[in-house]
Amino acid sequence: MKTADFAKARKAYHAALLESTLTINSAGVPSNADKDSKNSVLIARGIADLLQAETGERMAGQTSGSQFEGICAAFVRATFLKLGHLRPGTWDVHQVGSRNRLEIASYEQYAHLVALDRAAKNDPELAAALGSDYTITPDIVVVRNTENDSSINAPALLVDDDVTRLASLRKKNGGRPLLHASISCKWTIRSDRAQNSRSEALNLVRNRKGRLPHVVVVTAEPTPSRLASIALGTGDIDCVYHFALYELQKTVAALGKDDASDLLAVMVNGNRLKDISDLPLDLAV
Repeated sequence: MKTADFAKARKAYHAALLESTLTINSAGVPSNADKDSKNSVLIARGIADLLQAETGERMAGQTSGSQFEGICAAFVRATFLKLGHLRPGTWDVHQVGSRNRLEIASYEQYAHLVALDRAAKNDPELAAALGSDYTITPDIVVVRNTENDSSINAPALLVDDDVTRLASLRKKNGGRPLLHASISCKWTIRSDRAQNSRSEALNLVRNRKGRLPHVVVVTAEPTPSRLASIALGTGDIDCVYHFALYELQKTVAALGKDDASDLLAVMVNGNRLKDISDLPLDLAV
């Protein structure tokens, strides 16, 4: 039977992580586990064992924090860009390499933040009042470029100089590329990291002009209770995507952790936690 492209991409994604980011130390603790939590170590090790069996890859000996972001970006690029028949457009998917807090101002919905930053730099009182509420630094962005009139008018003469003179998608109007999605990557989740993701999401909501981009989190956190700290609730993050949800569910069930299984079911059935393979199709909505 032929294997689906997204299944192949998921396997390649896990193989890349096992070659670099998903490591194990001499004490048998995977790099995404909390060494001080027995449950975290057991679940993380169970996931890692399943992934190694599936991909045929062994864990590497070194790790890098930015590698997870890069591997996630490569997965989204390899999958989402194949959905042009569902989501037409000229797209760009890339990791935000620098920590430029005004990277977000490169996109149409947040271009006004440049003026806000300039004003804050020149007015200490304004800077104190604003704090950092307008600074947003996504890990990965999915961007749609503006369209030429020739593309818009391909099926028929839809626009001319008399109409749609302010539409953001129309290149002739001089707008910037549109931020379609902001993806936050969290290798693990601790209380401070969960709060950072929520704060960033709320800043995206509050500071936009125009359409709100997809706001999602991708994580390799193995512990259901910590996943719940960021996945449960609505109003800020669209959804949390686990790097190996199927393996997490199998591991928790095999360990006989009924409470953890029930909590996972609440998040999954409530559409608050999904597998990484669900992300590209959700981005096509």
